Amino acid sequence: MKSYLVGGAVRDQLLGLPVKDRDYVVVGSSVDDMLAAGFTPVGQDFPVFLHPATKDEYALARTERKTAKGYKGFVFHTAHDVTIEQDLARRDLTINAMAMEDNGDIIDPYGGQQDLSDRVLRHVTDAFAEDPVRVLRVARFHARLADHGFSVAPETLALMRSLVDQGELETLVAERVWAETLQALMTGFGSVYFKTLRACGALRVIFPEIDALYGVPQPAQWHPEIDTAVHTFMVLDQASALSDSGAVRFAALCHDVGKGTTPSALWPKHHGHESAGVPLVKSLCHRLKVPSDCTALALLSCEYHGHCHKVLELKPSTLATLLASLDVQRRPERFEQFLTVCLADARGRLGFEDRAYPQAEYLRGAADAYRAVDAAHIAQTITDKTEPAESNQGEAIRTAIHMARIAALKTYKNTTPINSK
Repeated sequence: MKSYLVGGAVRDQLLGLPVKDRDYVVVGSSVDDMLAAGFTPVGQDFPVFLHPATKDEYALARTERKTAKGYKGFVFHTAHDVTIEQDLARRDLTINAMAMEDNGDIIDPYGGQQDLSDRVLRHVTDAFAEDPVRVLRVARFHARLADHGFSVAPETLALMRSLVDQGELETLVAERVWAETLQALMTGFGSVYFKTLRACGALRVIFPEIDALYGVPQPAQWHPEIDTAVHTFMVLDQASALSDSGAVRFAALCHDVGKGTTPSALWPKHHGHESAGVPLVKSLCHRLKVPSDCTALALLSCEYHGHCHKVLELKPSTLATLLASLDVQRRPERFEQFLTVCLADARGRLGFEDRAYPQAEYLRGAADAYRAVDAAHIAQTITDKTEPAESNQGEAIRTAIHMARIAALKTYKNTTPINSK
């Protein structure tokens, strides 16, 4: 029985990156041998064990055979005679198909070290095309290693495209797609992920709402970059620089999807694109089973980012309605995330990257004025003056609070020197 450090740990060590997880492959062993040595089984689809002391994962060396369509259509085989080279052959990319012995020697049967040096993401064998998840994984690795200058090998991109053309991506489950997407967003180079999916045709299958933005023009006065897809990815890059929140980054991605529905006869204007985008964001989030916190922020950012950009012009009554819709009273953290998305949108334009955004500070001050209204006192005052049985008491309380907030916002607007913001 012999174990090898494999996969990402070897890759990252050779790249000089921090090694977060250490996975091992064991050859010359069996399930019974591992159990007898005190390892704890955790694998469901194939034998994986936790080391009794370090809790690192140890998997039995295995081969696999494609038996059905989809990423679950495999039969795995483990045995004492499965070699480390055979195990590495089933992996996706050459840079992930290396193993390290205890003495530091590298086992590299598929040229992973050369591809690391050349900064190339290349598939190991044509068996790559048997697993549609690998399309997403390559795009994610491209995003993860974008700042190291990696590119996707043309032949690998061709295999990815063939998987798309064969309809294999339609077999992917929503949870897996979202998991890969979120990991890509968290790299800080999420735009590379989506551009790579676009390059192989996968974007139109998985994210048609984003794919539809390509070739849609915007007014050059406000968007010198013109193309809405280019703007969207610039906003995503800005959001990634401003926040490490996956919800913020996802909301930035989704904020302008409504522009993809504008009739071409109306281009480059997109009046009403905010409300037009709301059902698209709902559909996308439902389809991919996006977590509720990400969904909520994406919907708010899509519907109200235009209000934030024009907040200096809003009447107190409109401002009060906006702040109520954003639920600033109960969701202050999400409100700050919304402001970050709006800032990213304002700066995600060619030549506007360092532009000041006084709207955020102004809206933040308005929210403080809105919250300062003593709703409990107003409610108690009305309650003391009316009988509990009166059917309109609740409505009277809500109206009084709303009017008090409008008054507070009017005072805020009249006393806030906008030009100095």
